[in-house]
Amino acid sequence: MGCLFCDIIQGKAQATVVYENDRVLAFEDTAPKAPVHVLVIHKTHLKCIEELTAENSSIMADIFLGVREVARIKGIDANGYRVIINNGPSGGQIIWHLHVHVLGGRERMGRMVSDS
Repeated sequence: MGCLFCDIIQGKAQATVVYENDRVLAFEDTAPKAPVHVLVIHKTHLKCIEELTAENSSIMADIFLGVREVARIKGIDANGYRVIINNGPSGGQIIWHLHVHVLGGRERMGRMVSDS
């Protein structure tokens, strides 16, 4: 089975792109949980955090610089925003390509974790 996010990178699947450079791609989440909900992915496929090594750790710097740029573009950098990584099945990850959720556009983002 292929990777949806790799398909988006390759132009085989559509996404509403917010930001792109030679290393990262950021696009609107199709099921937003906040007024601003953007996913930031690296163009190098890694399934999850456990695939990070000392040799490829620059991937996270690239992603977080992308997060900063998305926040600026979407106008949420001044008041703040939430950054979430769902990692592994128990962490809620459903697409097996390491990605970061950028959520904002509300006065308060609410509770960080539900009680359920």
